[in-house]
Amino acid sequence: MNLQGIVAVSGKPGLWKALAQNKNGYVLESLDAQKTKLVANLSTAKLAALSEITIFGVDDDIKLTDVFEQMKSAGNIPDAKADGKKLRAFFFEVAPDHDEEKVYASDMKKVISWYQILKDLPLFNEPDPTVAPAEATPAQEEPVAVEEVAEPAPAAAPKPKAKKATKKAE
Repeated sequence: MNLQGIVAVSGKPGLWKALAQNKNGYVLESLDAQKTKLVANLSTAKLAALSEITIFGVDDDIKLTDVFEQMKSAGNIPDAKADGKKLRAFFFEVAPDHDEEKVYASDMKKVISWYQILKDLPLFNEPDPTVAPAEATPAQEEPVAVEEVAEPAPAAAPKPKAKKATKKAE
């Protein structure tokens, strides 16, 4: 799943897609039907990229993308407004190693609501461009031609300008 450029903004509901960056922050567009535009100032807003979010685990942290993959295969996803016990039971199905003490019901509601927003988008089913494709089996491997590119010679230091010779009046 390709979640590059999808962010959550603190204090703003829903998810946002980063369109451009300027010197003050990012230009964002909401992923809902209204396509609201927002300029998130880096000094005041906190942005969290979905591709880098993890969930507290018992041993290791669990990537959000892994939880989304498990949610894809799960059949019955509860509503984000369901009670905490139903959410906790569902989370044990999709992320069995999550830490019960550190992952709150509000966190689970947020993950489920994000999934509901993302599941219908085409980028949700695209492969992640940062992950290397699966290695080919030895019978399918083809030799790859490698071009050697000569590195450019380092630029010579600029010569200092010659000083003009001045004649002294004698």
